[in-house]
Amino acid sequence: MAEKTVKLEDPANNRMGSAKMLPLILTMALPAMFSMLIQALYNIVDSYFVAQVSQNALTAVSLAFPIQNLLVAFGVGTGVGVSSLISRRLGERDQEAADNAATHGIILSAITYVVFAIFGAIVARPFTALYTQDAEVLSMGTTYITIVTVASFGFFFAAVIEKMLQATGNMVMPMIIQLVGAVANIIFDPILIFNFNMGVAGAAYATVGGQILSMIVGLCILFFGNHAIALEFKGFRFHGKTMKDIYVVGLPSIVMNAIGTLMTMTMNGILAGFSAVAVNVFGVYFKLQSFVFMPVFGLTQGLMPIMGYNYGARNKKRVTGAVKIGCVIALIIEIAGLIVFEICPGTLISIFNATPELHEIGDSALRIIAIHFPMAAIGIALSTLFQATGHGMYSLVQSVMRQLVVLVPAAWLLSKISLGAVWFCFPISEFISLIVTVVFFVILYNKEIKNLNKPVNSAAATESVKG
Repeated sequence: MAEKTVKLEDPANNRMGSAKMLPLILTMALPAMFSMLIQALYNIVDSYFVAQVSQNALTAVSLAFPIQNLLVAFGVGTGVGVSSLISRRLGERDQEAADNAATHGIILSAITYVVFAIFGAIVARPFTALYTQDAEVLSMGTTYITIVTVASFGFFFAAVIEKMLQATGNMVMPMIIQLVGAVANIIFDPILIFNFNMGVAGAAYATVGGQILSMIVGLCILFFGNHAIALEFKGFRFHGKTMKDIYVVGLPSIVMNAIGTLMTMTMNGILAGFSAVAVNVFGVYFKLQSFVFMPVFGLTQGLMPIMGYNYGARNKKRVTGAVKIGCVIALIIEIAGLIVFEICPGTLISIFNATPELHEIGDSALRIIAIHFPMAAIGIALSTLFQATGHGMYSLVQSVMRQLVVLVPAAWLLSKISLGAVWFCFPISEFISLIVTVVFFVILYNKEIKNLNKPVNSAAATESVKG
């Protein structure tokens, strides 16, 4: 079934190449930033209710985080690749290629879900057993992981639909999709966890329930809404070039987030050598930092289609303008987060029904880790440029540097000193990766962005999708 396509002359598309940059970024990013804040609130609320069950329940959900992060890596990474390709093709005025990329995105999401459903059913228990032999934690962790992977189809479809719509400059509908899921999740949590006495399983069902509602809303928008892309499944077949173009950006994004899973697993292993409370502190940090980083990721959702569209249209001034303004806004957000973490870490940790030991370790940990927030702001903004212009490998190398090559060895070495020293691995790795990121930006600017010309506005100037 194909949707009626909006012509590329529609103002929703033209504004990315002509509207004033700051108002444009705010218009496109604010809906995503708002919805991401709601997502962050969901993360906090979810852990808050789980913590009311028991500290073992909080530990079980914290141990499940790497698997959830891996799932998100594949879902969002595929969506990022599809979004980047669609926005560039729209900038080049190649409607057929944009539509074809969108159709590929839906099919790829379905395939990815099937793989994860099988994966989750197989690895849930052995994965949890890597970190604990406590029977209660093992049972809770296995249950939680099984549910959130086997029933993850809602997430995969919702994630790619959001990115596809964002690529067209439509930021309101993706916001609605995310809000529906997050709000439903927040409502379902206390009902399923306490009213139905389902505990950790209730938290997992609340998560997938929200995702399924997001998917339903997204599919309704995609098939019955008015937007600049169309799907055509009749006679569909995979195009090698389209697949390559999607995963040139999407695969590095997937690997970047997958590396986060490996980092989390390794950090959990290092921290478990000190105590289970240290592992909980790490899990609590990831919940809290989402309030700081989610708005920045929402900002990047608004920046990427602008950058990709104007890169495809060969408009240097607008590409560099988006980069500058994006860096400034991200920096403001992260500095605000740094201030909050430095002033009141104890108040933040108290949200999770914290014990005195959790406060003893966590208060200083948050202050130390937060040092890296401003550096991360610049790195995230520049990484968005790399993805938007089809240079996902730069983002991959940056992520490997900050989450694996530097962070993990630094954490291991610092663990030989003390638990308190371990937390310094975050600012150390962020500083080194920022240097690498700036070098990549200079290379990209000198090789490509510096020489961008005004757009030709001719689809004939771009390569058509081939069978």
